[in-house]
Amino acid sequence: MSENIKNITITTLSKAWATLSEINYDYQFTNGSWKRVSRESYDRGHGTGILLYNVEKGAVILTRQFRMPIYQTNKDEGMSIEVCAGAIDDNDTPEATIIREVEEEVGYRITEVKKVMEAYPSPGALTEKMYLFVAPYSDTMKVHEGGGVAGEHEEIEVMELPFSKALQMIASTEIRDAKTIMLLQYAQIHGLFGGENRE
Repeated sequence: MSENIKNITITTLSKAWATLSEINYDYQFTNGSWKRVSRESYDRGHGTGILLYNVEKGAVILTRQFRMPIYQTNKDEGMSIEVCAGAIDDNDTPEATIIREVEEEVGYRITEVKKVMEAYPSPGALTEKMYLFVAPYSDTMKVHEGGGVAGEHEEIEVMELPFSKALQMIASTEIRDAKTIMLLQYAQIHGLFGGENRE
């Protein structure tokens, strides 16, 4: 692949929160021609997400919080229903990150998680890779009410929903977040709540 790209120049446009860059490069297309291409790339690091599930209850833990970029697009959709998630700090592993985020956001203390996929949520613009996990939870794991970290300006509503209801909320578009849809569909495909495909 590297032989098809040359003369890369990167200009930083903003470092206000994350890094927005303009990247110009020469790219060789399959017909052999070279063309100068310009793209913008937003680097906010990598992230994690997790579906917490309880087979006995037939339930999952989700969150609901305000998302300004969605609100900017559609004011009626500013409150987003999502799996618990968080950004990976420089020195953390994805596993350590999501275990910490689970306790901060939804108030459950878990010790083991299963990574089920890695995905780029918007590869045309974001460098971010999401590391996605599942883990069982029980009422005995709950250590506080959750809600996020006040110092990070988080206000997170914790939602315990029947798994069947969560799937219906995808169809009704109440759930629009990509990582949440992916993890709920993973649970359905792989039979985490029973069924022929149960692992």
